[in-house]
Amino acid sequence: MSIRRPASILACLALLAGGAAPAAGQTATLPAPSPAPTLALSPLFADHAVLQRDRLLPVWGTAAPGETVTVRFHHQAAQGVAGPDGRWLVRLGAQPASSEPAELAVTGRTTVTVHDLVVGDLWVCSGQSNMEFKVDDGGTTYHVDNARAEIAAARFPLIRQLEVERAVAGSPAAGFASQGWKAATPGNVGHFTAVGYFFARDIHRAVGVPIGLILTCWGGTPVEAWMNQSARASTTLSAKIDSRWQQALAEWPPERVAQYPAAKAAWDKAEAEAAAQHTHNTLPWPHPPATGTSPDLPGGLFNAMIAPLQPAAVRGFLWYQGESNTGHADEYAELFGAMIRSWRVGFAQGDLPFYFVQLANYGVGRGATGRDWAALRDAQTQTLALPATGMAVTIDIGSADNIHPRNKQEVGRRLALLARASIYGVPPESRGPQLAFAAVEGKAIRVHFTHAGDELEAHGGSPSALELAGADRVFQPAMGTVDVDTLVVTSPLVPAPVAVRYAWTNAPIANLFSDDGLPVVPFRTDNW
Repeated sequence: MSIRRPASILACLALLAGGAAPAAGQTATLPAPSPAPTLALSPLFADHAVLQRDRLLPVWGTAAPGETVTVRFHHQAAQGVAGPDGRWLVRLGAQPASSEPAELAVTGRTTVTVHDLVVGDLWVCSGQSNMEFKVDDGGTTYHVDNARAEIAAARFPLIRQLEVERAVAGSPAAGFASQGWKAATPGNVGHFTAVGYFFARDIHRAVGVPIGLILTCWGGTPVEAWMNQSARASTTLSAKIDSRWQQALAEWPPERVAQYPAAKAAWDKAEAEAAAQHTHNTLPWPHPPATGTSPDLPGGLFNAMIAPLQPAAVRGFLWYQGESNTGHADEYAELFGAMIRSWRVGFAQGDLPFYFVQLANYGVGRGATGRDWAALRDAQTQTLALPATGMAVTIDIGSADNIHPRNKQEVGRRLALLARASIYGVPPESRGPQLAFAAVEGKAIRVHFTHAGDELEAHGGSPSALELAGADRVFQPAMGTVDVDTLVVTSPLVPAPVAVRYAWTNAPIANLFSDDGLPVVPFRTDNW
């Protein structure tokens, strides 16, 4: 016997199911119930992952709301419950370093198991194109010096990289996309961040533990894109950044946005042709349009490419960025400092080491004064006032006409020196000479340094890239003489000097070093 339901009941059922009420005489079709959320882990916890040693280990993912989740790893277990949004997080106890492959199992209504996990040190590698620069991306845009030999020699299964795919978000994202963890083998290492790989190789050789690299970067992007909203709001520049972004949006009407793909395709073609001919692309790089999905969106890259990594247990950060902020170098020290502090808060492990690359020599004549890159380098140097920071100076290994210098081996080595000395207790000296103070001595200025070693050295002749100014504040070329661990600077054009500068142009020929072979940090004693 069938039961005929009144139309009013059918209407109520349809409305409860989210559908429309059927017309009289029609049969209601209820939508199929949505499948229950599948138990899943963040992409950080996937096959071949490197987990951070010696720290509480947060592990997280998604499941059905209210689902109980148990995580097991190395004879430890921790349990949590998925919240109303389906997210869950548990914390395992600290683990010692281990090169032995292990499994991590997550059990709820189903079980997920990931394989070949090792425990070592995990570094977040971020910034713009010089961090994105690959060991060899196929010989078009990025390839380091001696790329073929480097790839052939890359047999480090305990050095592994996870690359976060590019994305922009208007608010902090819960997850991210990735192609998974890859080991440093000849088949994979070409797509590793070159700076990160050479850093990891030096650390792995010195310490012996597995090294993981989380590559999360985007070429041509400004620091404000990597700052969360609270970090930007904490600065005196917040309103200026917002105003500048609104102006950029106004300068990109739909018809101009529509022209961008063709301009980018032309640039890509010219870039490939220049690489094939071992020359440089003469076309100006077409800046992406200002839209809601632009990588320049203030906070957009933090939201999509940093926030989903928090609160992962990591050893520290490597950062190579600043080129896109040279037009506003006076803002950089405040913004960069606020970004570092906010990242540390988000990863919730205290003052995590933050090592960054000072911009290399590049861009003769760029900008109104030819000194905008020098001003940005100075802003980077100021950031060393923050605890647990370190700066790899590259003023001697850049290229005056190439914004992407290819000697990334030395960049990685200098970053590794900072970590080896500060974290791992492995000598040698890690920091080059830096201005301590300067004193007028008659017609000369004597400059004193920290980290000078036993004595300074001028490679290839007398010290270069020096300038002096008197009370008129006009800088003139100057000569220098090394006096053990100090530098005496004079100029016949400045008989009564009051200020001295070194390597204070975009692309100076800087030849002052410590006796450990590390370059002197560019400096000035004025604030004009």
